[in-house]
Amino acid sequence: MTQPFTFASSTGRHALPLLVAGQAQKEFFVNEALARIDALLHPVVEGQAGTPPASPAIGECWIVAAAASGEWENRGDHLASWDGTQWSFCAPAEGMLVFDRSVGERLAFLDGWNRPVRPVPPAGGSVIDSEARTSIGAIVDLLATLAIIPRI
Repeated sequence: MTQPFTFASSTGRHALPLLVAGQAQKEFFVNEALARIDALLHPVVEGQAGTPPASPAIGECWIVAAAASGEWENRGDHLASWDGTQWSFCAPAEGMLVFDRSVGERLAFLDGWNRPVRPVPPAGGSVIDSEARTSIGAIVDLLATLAIIPRI
């Protein structure tokens, strides 16, 4: 979809327009809200790290590791989003889902970040139904394609 207008100033991830000084009062708060919406709406993280990357791209988002240091110290489990000049931190909400680009799977926040576990395919047993096993394998592969469970 093409955008009918190009804004001089917009957020990094979803290109939401930012207000400029003099356009309306409270532009700082509106811009901060838009930046947070941009980071939290269908979040995609680059991975999990304990220190900020040296040269992050605008809109880049990371899950802060528990034993973080530097600018990320005491921000474990938070989402850290780079806006081009500073890191913004968002505490995850229970039930929040993110897509982890480094491993190609979804993570869920339930008392901490949880990664899905791929089920073990059926093997052995007193009755072997090869058609059922083939179907189970196809279902597992589909769930992996949808990033619901790991690919490997």
